[in-house]
Amino acid sequence: MTKIEKWKNLWETWDLRVVILISLILQTFLIFSAPLRKRMSKAYIVMPMWLAYLLADATANFAVGLISKSQGDHTSGLSKRHILAFWAPFLLVHLGGPDTITAFALEDNELWLRHFLGLIFQCWAVGYAFFLSFPHNKLWRPTVLMFVAGLIKYTERTRALYLASSRRFRESLLTEPDPGPNYAKLMDEYTSKKEASLPTKIEMIPEPRRNRSGDGGKSDELSDLEVVQCAYRYFDTFKGLIADLIFSFRERNQTRDFFLKRTARDAFKVVEVELNFFYEILYTKVAVVQGRFGYPLRFLSFGLTCAAIVLFYLMDKKEFKNIDIVITYILLFGAIALDLIASVMVLYSDWTAVALTKSETPYCFTEKLRTALCVGRDRWPKNPGKPWTFSFGFGTIMKIVRRRWSESLSTYNLINYCLHPRAKWWEATIGLFGLTNILDGMKYVETVDFPNDLRDFIFKELKAKSEVADDLETAKEIYSARGDWVLRLEGCTSLLRWINGVDFDQSVILWHIATELCFNRDEKSTDTNTESGNTNSGDGQNIDFRSLSKLLSDYMLYLLIMQPTMMSTVAGIGQIRFRDTCAEAKKFFRGRKIGEVQEEKNCCLSIFACGKCFCGSEVEKGPDVLQKQACKSILSVDTAVEPVAVKGDRSKSLLFDACMLAKALDKLKGQKWVIMSKVWVELLCYAACRCRANTHAAQLSKGGQLITLIWLLMAHLGLGDQFQISEGHARAKLIVRK
Repeated sequence: MTKIEKWKNLWETWDLRVVILISLILQTFLIFSAPLRKRMSKAYIVMPMWLAYLLADATANFAVGLISKSQGDHTSGLSKRHILAFWAPFLLVHLGGPDTITAFALEDNELWLRHFLGLIFQCWAVGYAFFLSFPHNKLWRPTVLMFVAGLIKYTERTRALYLASSRRFRESLLTEPDPGPNYAKLMDEYTSKKEASLPTKIEMIPEPRRNRSGDGGKSDELSDLEVVQCAYRYFDTFKGLIADLIFSFRERNQTRDFFLKRTARDAFKVVEVELNFFYEILYTKVAVVQGRFGYPLRFLSFGLTCAAIVLFYLMDKKEFKNIDIVITYILLFGAIALDLIASVMVLYSDWTAVALTKSETPYCFTEKLRTALCVGRDRWPKNPGKPWTFSFGFGTIMKIVRRRWSESLSTYNLINYCLHPRAKWWEATIGLFGLTNILDGMKYVETVDFPNDLRDFIFKELKAKSEVADDLETAKEIYSARGDWVLRLEGCTSLLRWINGVDFDQSVILWHIATELCFNRDEKSTDTNTESGNTNSGDGQNIDFRSLSKLLSDYMLYLLIMQPTMMSTVAGIGQIRFRDTCAEAKKFFRGRKIGEVQEEKNCCLSIFACGKCFCGSEVEKGPDVLQKQACKSILSVDTAVEPVAVKGDRSKSLLFDACMLAKALDKLKGQKWVIMSKVWVELLCYAACRCRANTHAAQLSKGGQLITLIWLLMAHLGLGDQFQISEGHARAKLIVRK
């Protein structure tokens, strides 16, 4: 026998065993790693999860096909065919997937019909394999039990995908059709009275208002359990935001009153948990498990698996190979372990905490269950620290587990991009394979912590605007502002031309370059009452507005260039303007011989997107000096004449227009960085409200974005166009005088 034939025989013996065990390993990996998706934004962390998600289904489907094929091969022994028929239902369990993930992306929910067809065909394949093993199959009883358990699991996943599909999700939120009061009947009576020459009039009695403030009157700091309860209440009320539904002003006033009394930390925690609820109904089995038949079916599936273990243990297994018996036990106990892990996750989830604390007069069993599950436990660390400071240990794991999103911001800098270009041949090569955006994200995008100062500053600005927005007209004016509201309030009307006179994408690039120019020229914040670059915010807290402006500037450019779907409604020709601006900047730097030495030194590293990780300390120090030199050279150009008057408008470059803006900002002196940071917050809010709801929802599975938190927070503060129902039904009373 040749070596090839030996390897072939060995593979035919071990192919199914290996594939089935790989399927079980992938399921175990998914149940633990899937919850990290909403906490991690790094591509190198998300990519293995995506591969595991694809391979898990492919491996299980492949194994079912192999089992069906082997059942038709009568040369194999009866014992082998019987044990394979018993293994087949386990693959249905694997195809059902863990509770922690049903869809990797929002688009997967729209493919629920494909999964439904897969359910039908895979059940047919498993049933076919089981039918061929008759009439001598001694394992038919545990096989039937596991088939029912697998059918329940696979059906759960298919139904979860169906419930989270856009059309079904929207339909589930629609109320009964509302025809309103009987207008025709009332008008018929009114007309008949008038024709009878009776003095008649219609008097409208407004609908009685019900002021239900909830926790709106409580202004103390919220406990962690109260945060979860409030988040669920507002999730239940405002989940129609994902489906672009509208809400009444009564709902606006309730949520606005509540959030105006909160601190920035509590407000953001409520919004984070609320978005976590959105994530779970869109990407996990929560909607099915929390449904009417969710828990009974879960207990039934678990009971069937336990019964299958008992039956298999009690039966005579002499005719089976030892390795097959071991693998069978691994599959059985693996299924039990996955069910137990899923049950523990459900018991300690926010959904269970809400369910156990709904009633003010709970039963004795509920009280004991609350105590056993530590419902009132701390869910956030008292001293959060830096979420991206990794050190191996239990503390680091708990930091990640307790997070509700990535708590990080991705930044992208135009000047840095232009100072470190790739070689032309390499740029053409990666462009040929469509890898430019992926490698740009790895080379030029930096991930930084979401600072508490920025959180507090954003909430302070939104809160101040919400307090002013009492009426609809003012709310719409604030909602439509993209920097001009702040400039008018601060008396900087001379800068309005850089906001109102340009498109939104144009203003983002202009203010980004201007912020970069000012940032690299000023060693520290030039605002008044400053110590070490910090400025007093007015509430006793020192804030470095210079650093916040820089962070928001780089984040907004990242959204514009690297996340175009989020800015699609306001981006315009942002990509064209960015490319033209970069082309002019590179040409300018080459003419001034800026960055050429640095580029030659790191030429070999420019080939690889991850080369910056191995550049050492010299490269870490280089960009700061290089960017300061580049910004100084740009600012040294005389801009007395408008660039468009010299170059025309064919090129959409904004490099020296931004230079003019930077020089105009310098005239503000004392309040320059405060005003710039406020303008950036307003630009961020403008983009957040105009990003499509389904795009916000899509980001929840990628670590989340700050812009999504801002979008939901603005809705709760009454700053949005979702509130369009100003009045309810009035009661019309027909009055006839004598």
